[in-house]
Amino acid sequence: MKLTASIAALLAVATFGSVEAAPVKAEQGQLHIPLAGNPHFTRNATASVLRAKSKYAKYVAHAFSGTGVVPMTDHLYDVMYYGEIQIGTPPQTLKLDFDTGSSDLWITSTSCTNCSPKQTKFDPSKSTTYKKDGRPWQIGYGDGSKASGILGTDTVRLGDLAITGQTIELAKQISGNFEDGSIDGLLGLGFNTITSVRGTKTPVDNLISQKLIDKPIFGVYLGKQSEGGGGEYVFGGYNKDHIAGELTTVKVDNSQGWYSVNVASTTIGGKQVGGSFDGILDTGTTLLLLTDSYAKKIAAAYGARDNGDGTFTINCDTSKLQPLQFTLGGAQFEVPSDSLIYAKQGNQCIAGFGYGGLPFAIIGDTFLKNNYVIFNQGVPEVQIAAAKH
Repeated sequence: MKLTASIAALLAVATFGSVEAAPVKAEQGQLHIPLAGNPHFTRNATASVLRAKSKYAKYVAHAFSGTGVVPMTDHLYDVMYYGEIQIGTPPQTLKLDFDTGSSDLWITSTSCTNCSPKQTKFDPSKSTTYKKDGRPWQIGYGDGSKASGILGTDTVRLGDLAITGQTIELAKQISGNFEDGSIDGLLGLGFNTITSVRGTKTPVDNLISQKLIDKPIFGVYLGKQSEGGGGEYVFGGYNKDHIAGELTTVKVDNSQGWYSVNVASTTIGGKQVGGSFDGILDTGTTLLLLTDSYAKKIAAAYGARDNGDGTFTINCDTSKLQPLQFTLGGAQFEVPSDSLIYAKQGNQCIAGFGYGGLPFAIIGDTFLKNNYVIFNQGVPEVQIAAAKH
């Protein structure tokens, strides 16, 4: 059955605790699932910087009709957005980090020797559609986090959409941040040129080639915990209900496998603070990470203090903070004052922006939870508008 798939993926970021919500039907072809977040999680900005820095470190050296719905869950209070997908026949449900900054689909498996008891482990022996590939794969990160195992193929269900013969990476061993048990793997939404094993197709590739979606696009809305959390992915379309302004088309450079865009300038209180820079739109990174020198310009404009670990201490009084504006495609997009504060530690606040020692910026959830983005793999390009919460 051919679908212009909209996978509404309700997302957010709260804590390790689970969140339950009943599906609620909206208009025809859409399913929205409200979620509640856990406000008691203690944020760690330094860890967020290290995670993003290590994620990209290995690459720096080289130079709507029908819909399918994936409900998502709040994790770590605006730190990570993940949702449930189903793999195998009969389906086994796992919760994955949805990540536009990578391209692998890897999951914990029953062969994993050190996975957390809290993690759901895919059992290939219980799936009649699983086929063993046997080739090895490994993902390594600069902070020591690793995942490795073997390849296989199986049916992957994103809501009502069933992708057949999808390459999956079954983890036999994990380490570092992956051991905390908060997720069962990762769903990469980047381009296939950066998959761990060359020649493998991503889920988005297969949604397109198997004609499960009419358009090679997906719309991303990330909720804000301060506005009730939630969020939504729409594959094959986008949700106008979460768009507050006009959509602006921005060209994408995908030569490195990412959704990289050019920011013409940044402005604070009507005054330009910095010039042009390139940045990766990455739903899998919590903060807005700029190049070291650029971040320090922004920090100086806000009177923020460099903590020496990629983070800044900033004024906790949002009434004294002007929004940070980005110019992309000739239009301005805003990070409001409330998102400039990532976490409060005692009587001090940690900024929602930082630096990671990289030659490019990572435009993470600090920006993305305030702006709706439609990712177009086919052109490639993105369309951006202010988000409506």
